[in-house]
Amino acid sequence: MMNKSYSAHITDAKVMIDALRNNHGKVTKIDNPFIMEMERLREEVEKLNSEQERLKADLKSKTEELTNRIKELDEKYTFAKKRVKVDIPQSGWKEFGIDASR
Repeated sequence: MMNKSYSAHITDAKVMIDALRNNHGKVTKIDNPFIMEMERLREEVEKLNSEQERLKADLKSKTEELTNRIKELDEKYTFAKKRVKVDIPQSGWKEFGIDASR
């Protein structure tokens, strides 16, 4: 049952709960407390699914922001590295974290 999407699980559970309510007493070992607990779980799962979707959207936004900042940092790093290689003798490059090769 885990191969389905979360929304498919939620929808399937909703259909089952509605059918159990409509056929109350026809399915053995399924009573009102069982149906109520199943409905409570479905609502909780739906809430968690919505929260997860919001978090995924937030994560996507933060990842994009991080990618942009890393790009800016890389541009500054590349510029600084070029300037060090121009202005500092090769013997001093190691201090800047640059391998002593041109």
